[in-house]
Amino acid sequence: MNDLNHLNDLNHLTFPTLTTDRLILRAFQLTDAAAMLRLRTDVSVMEFMDTSPLKDLDAATRFIQQIHDDFQSKSGINWAISLAGETDMIGYVNYWRMIPAHFRAELGYALLPAFWGKGLMTEAVEAVIAYGFERLNLHSIEANINPDNLPSQRLLERLHFRKEAHFRENYFFDGKFTDSLIYCRLVSDGDGS
Repeated sequence: MNDLNHLNDLNHLTFPTLTTDRLILRAFQLTDAAAMLRLRTDVSVMEFMDTSPLKDLDAATRFIQQIHDDFQSKSGINWAISLAGETDMIGYVNYWRMIPAHFRAELGYALLPAFWGKGLMTEAVEAVIAYGFERLNLHSIEANINPDNLPSQRLLERLHFRKEAHFRENYFFDGKFTDSLIYCRLVSDGDGS
């Protein structure tokens, strides 16, 4: 049975660096602001994000500061993705919304297009899922995506998430209503094998 106190691996306030065969998932630094600006202004990245792009380097710096604040308040945890042996940020993966009362967190991710199609995001998300279930004691991990984002749907399904809901026109952005797909993976879903 889950123990609510165990859901607080964030209590120690030491950011958990995660490693995979090809990646390092690390804490954001203010020096990542230029890379974050590139990522959050790229047309391909932003196509299905349904949020406004960052305006400038100051906005990117404030965004990173908010990431730090979220970690300190235990409301979210956001990893910068770098290739192993390098320091440049190429993307991020996060639990941007933690719901301790329900042992649940909402997953988010983005990657620069130059690194798409190489399995890197699969690798990053697998590490974050393992951390969520094994160290944060999550019971479920949710992802909310735009239905037109087929690569994201394939990623989640490959990682054994199940589609739970299709909400029609429940999100208003940029003057129009859009649908949302909700995916979920339970700790009991295992790796699907």
